[in-house]
Amino acid sequence: MSRQIVLDTETTGLEVSDGHRIIEIGAVELVDRRLTGNNYHQYINPEREIDAGAVEIHGITSEFLADKPFFNQVAQDFVSYMEGADELIIHNAPFDVGFLNAELDRAGLKLKIANMCKVSDSLALARSKYPGKRNSLDALCDRLEINNSHRTLHGALLDSEILADVFLLLTGGQEHMSFDEPEALSSDSAGTSTVSRGSFTVTKPSRNELEEHLKWCEQHKVAAW
Repeated sequence: MSRQIVLDTETTGLEVSDGHRIIEIGAVELVDRRLTGNNYHQYINPEREIDAGAVEIHGITSEFLADKPFFNQVAQDFVSYMEGADELIIHNAPFDVGFLNAELDRAGLKLKIANMCKVSDSLALARSKYPGKRNSLDALCDRLEINNSHRTLHGALLDSEILADVFLLLTGGQEHMSFDEPEALSSDSAGTSTVSRGSFTVTKPSRNELEEHLKWCEQHKVAAW
């Protein structure tokens, strides 16, 4: 059994070195690549002001967080949730891990995220898969046809749920295809052949379609196959 945690945070600002703090943690659990509904979500009083630019991104204000617990009050619950995880998946992992490690240190816990489980950066994964393209969470949702129309502001739990869908598609795909089943061949009036193999169909191009394809490739100086 594989247990993966997909996590996101929201913070008071961009730089942990400037004393910025975590104000929200959201995480969802995958067991054998299936969402279990065993989520973790916590708002946190950062004990400092939130940068105006950060509020514009996530919409979380100091007034909203005034009655929320401090990190040291919820730290053990967070650590307990993480226990037994094989992998932690975060988009731009160095950012969130830096903040989490700083909070664990302030809470007096001698723990580092990397010592709790493997950490995987889905942003690095996306960049290797789609080099030279935008790989923000929104851009990946567009590319992978994931509906995120309900995401008007950043939110840690919502973003972790969306990231779980993105990660599964980035690392998924068809694992096994069998060609052992009998084929059924048919063709239409244009000369396009269709081969049926069990539950899926492969459509072969007609001669005219092949010729048009080769002309296009020659014109644009790209390989035909």
